[in-house]
Amino acid sequence: MKQYHLGIEATLEIIGGKWKALIICILMSGTKRTSELQHHIPGVSQKVLIQQLRELERDGLVIRYVYQQMPPKVEYSLTEYGVTANRIIDVMCTWGKENIQLRQQQGEEIVLLEDERNG
Repeated sequence: MKQYHLGIEATLEIIGGKWKALIICILMSGTKRTSELQHHIPGVSQKVLIQQLRELERDGLVIRYVYQQMPPKVEYSLTEYGVTANRIIDVMCTWGKENIQLRQQQGEEIVLLEDERNG
């Protein structure tokens, strides 16, 4: 029997790590191919991205569509259950933006690239 001391342990087991929350965040805007996800997440290798996608699929947050064509086409999207993670991801994004602003006010040279793209 698996046991947790705090509920957050179960959350981090599923969406913890460097890339999973980013993947979920990107898939909130709709279905994406592997190459599109890789474009939106600089620094992630294809091997690690696919591993993270498979784990999210195993945990029921992501669904993978494989089209029977040549060359093969694979797309990923969030399941209904995966969409429920949006509440957590939104809070993390808001906290991160506020943290960056605070650090900027304290004189740290830091920039949020998302603001540059949207600005």
